[in-house]
Amino acid sequence: MVLASLFFATMGVCIKFASSHFNSFEIVCYRGVVGVIFLVGLARAQGVSLGTRVPSMHLWRSIVGTISLTAWFYAIAVLPLATAMTLNYMSSVWIATFLLGGALLLQKQGTAVRAQGPLFVTVLAGFAGVAMLLRPTFSGDQALGSLVGLMSGLFAALAYLQVAALARAGEPESRTVFYFSLGAVVVGAVGMLFTGASAWHWPSALWLLPIGVLAALGQLCMTRAYSSGATLLVANLQYAGIVFAALYSLLIFGDQLPLIGWLGMALIVASGITATVLRNRAVPQAPAEEH
Repeated sequence: MVLASLFFATMGVCIKFASSHFNSFEIVCYRGVVGVIFLVGLARAQGVSLGTRVPSMHLWRSIVGTISLTAWFYAIAVLPLATAMTLNYMSSVWIATFLLGGALLLQKQGTAVRAQGPLFVTVLAGFAGVAMLLRPTFSGDQALGSLVGLMSGLFAALAYLQVAALARAGEPESRTVFYFSLGAVVVGAVGMLFTGASAWHWPSALWLLPIGVLAALGQLCMTRAYSSGATLLVANLQYAGIVFAALYSLLIFGDQLPLIGWLGMALIVASGITATVLRNRAVPQAPAEEH
């Protein structure tokens, strides 16, 4: 999982460079093309059929997943890499919010809301961390990027829930990720009809290849981690991606966040880990969302 997090953070670096030459829809589309090619080969090697009995479930997963992906790529383009990565990893806090909202709705049916106290505190702490993180960047052009980054985390949470549902339906990981990548190609291509397609200039166009390759490698490592490791430990190790992104932000891009921003980032990570632990006690776990 640590290696998967490194691949995803490195993919973020490539996206940041590629965003100077291509818009978010283009990057989503080309990332999907590379992913489809990789996953067709992987499925054949594994002897897994790409036919599915639950196309509507894959459709919904592709919709929320590609919205999250497009929003995240846009946030990476306009925000410091560590900030964009942290906002996307808010998915655990968003899921805790969903669980808390469900408990409140079921209050009349006997659900003990007081028992949700730790979850309520965790959600508040997570959004307090967001306020601390965005305070130094929530101005000017970065305001929209911050809101879009939050949206990427929200839709990543919805994608997470759908991936769990697909796993319970018996869908293999390679098939789920294949249809997600195919959805990325379609959504990216449709978006390009409105935003236009940029001319390919070498060597800048070469950034598109490692984006798709790193995404596929990250998904492969993540799948192996969830299939052979302790689920709770693996789910929390994903936050190593924020550490890698922070190092890239400092060393490659020279991003400077004030102390309150770093403290907010730490609070979000702590809230996400706590939310994962609390969720693990309440419902069975499934692989986290793919990037």
